[in-house]
Amino acid sequence: MNAYVARLRVRMSAHDAHYGGNLVDGARVLALFGDVATELLIAHDGDEGLFVAYDNIEFLAPVYAGDYIEAEGRITRTGNTSRAMTFEARKVIAARYELAPSAADVLSEPIVVVRASGTCVTPKPLQRKQP
Repeated sequence: MNAYVARLRVRMSAHDAHYGGNLVDGARVLALFGDVATELLIAHDGDEGLFVAYDNIEFLAPVYAGDYIEAEGRITRTGNTSRAMTFEARKVIAARYELAPSAADVLSEPIVVVRASGTCVTPKPLQRKQP
């Protein structure tokens, strides 16, 4: 099993807000997981590979424009061409619109907003690295 961990930290912008109250669409966090998966495949195989399926997604807390989200993933199982992965996204800074339009707080304890697992594939001819 590969111990490599990929991690991104991104500020959700007003452009990411899809619903009333500056609520960000959950698909935006899944896009972050896609970027994390790509990094994992590059580190493992030397190729971007393909994301083929999520087998579990849990939306656990809301994400708002102005929040900072840290998305993390790791490979949990490696097959001939498939790589099972787990992901977690945490809110590390929260926008505080109720205080002021530009108020925000660094959270002492990150809030898990999304957990997921899925499978990616790197075709054998494209695997340039040997684990």
